[in-house]
Amino acid sequence: MDRSIPPGRVAGTLTPPCSKSYAQRALAASLLCDGVSTLHNLGFCDDTRSALRCIRALGARVRPTGDASLAVEGGLHPVGRRLHPVGRRLPVGESGLATRLFTPIASLCTEPVRIEGEGTLLRRPMGMMVPPLRQLGVRVKEHGGHLPFEVCGPMHGGEVTVDGSVSSQFVTGLLLALPRAAGDTTLHVRDAVSTPYLDMTLDTAAHFGVEIFQRDYEEFYIPGAQRYCATELHIEGDWSAAAMLLVAGATAGEVTVANVPMLSKQADTAVCTALVRAGAAVINDARSVTAVRRPLRAFEFDATHCPDLFPALAALAAAAEGVSILHGTSRLRHKESDRAEAIREEYGRLGIEVDLPDRDVMTIRGGVIRGGRVHSHGDHRMAMSLAVAALRAEGVVTIEDTECVAKSYPEFFEDLESIRIR
Repeated sequence: MDRSIPPGRVAGTLTPPCSKSYAQRALAASLLCDGVSTLHNLGFCDDTRSALRCIRALGARVRPTGDASLAVEGGLHPVGRRLHPVGRRLPVGESGLATRLFTPIASLCTEPVRIEGEGTLLRRPMGMMVPPLRQLGVRVKEHGGHLPFEVCGPMHGGEVTVDGSVSSQFVTGLLLALPRAAGDTTLHVRDAVSTPYLDMTLDTAAHFGVEIFQRDYEEFYIPGAQRYCATELHIEGDWSAAAMLLVAGATAGEVTVANVPMLSKQADTAVCTALVRAGAAVINDARSVTAVRRPLRAFEFDATHCPDLFPALAALAAAAEGVSILHGTSRLRHKESDRAEAIREEYGRLGIEVDLPDRDVMTIRGGVIRGGRVHSHGDHRMAMSLAVAALRAEGVVTIEDTECVAKSYPEFFEDLESIRIR
């Protein structure tokens, strides 16, 4: 589906969907519980639906208790307190987190489980999971480091080293699965990135009564044979989505984003730092943040630990006077698209000069944004970024393949239109 976004100003208050990162972690923990957990403020984007399919496939029983609430009965079988999958397929859809999160959890099963993905996920690297899983006693059948995989446990404890330089998501999967292993585990992580996401994982585990000890994100000690305790949990709003809306306010008017606590452990709270460096006005209280347009200047920002911010930062930098410098582009090669190249190509079509002088740096020269036709590259964050940039364009910007926003924020375009000043 193509969408044409005319230039204009925005003003209003929006509530973004729930954090899909927290939602997927909470669903995984609920699967591993004894008893029934209740999760509130759930949004049903594609990635959250992938996690729901996974927990059902692994034995959880799920029923709605309201428009945005679910009761999840854990999938542990009464005999042996192990997971017993309903079938032999784990359909992760196009979700990288679901793949790296539920593959270790499926490895707790004594039956073989085939991990199956679709779309761009089939091109994303997954080979980093194989050696650690095998060291933990899991039989793995794989195809050149890409899905589909087949795993068969049970995974036991021990001492294992994981490469954390590509993604923290597999570390998250191990951290949530290994408390259910029979033995204790010492997990060594080399070059951990996106460490705020690991804080989210530890926070989720603690909500469900599980203890994990860590030292400088380099070593984690996970006692085995722990029990996940059923709980009631409210999922906070998604800071990745909030970042797009706040940049819209900072570049084209004034936007307040509700249900996004400033003290959140989500990595993308860092967008507020970038907004202030760029000269925008940022006003916050306990549960909301407002960004107000001011004359914007070039800024420098390191997004190594919050790579999902890059598309939002690109829209911000395009509106700022001068050359902004963003660090951490090496994290973008294996997202839904090669986001560094996608930003360079699509913003170039709108007259904004984007350079990649080395593997970890992006420079963006702000200026006049032309109207024109651009492509999302099937990447939800690229589609949203280009829509926000279009608010400042000289003419209409038409974005191709916008249905991809369903991955994280299905109502994005409707929400953005609802705050447009007529």
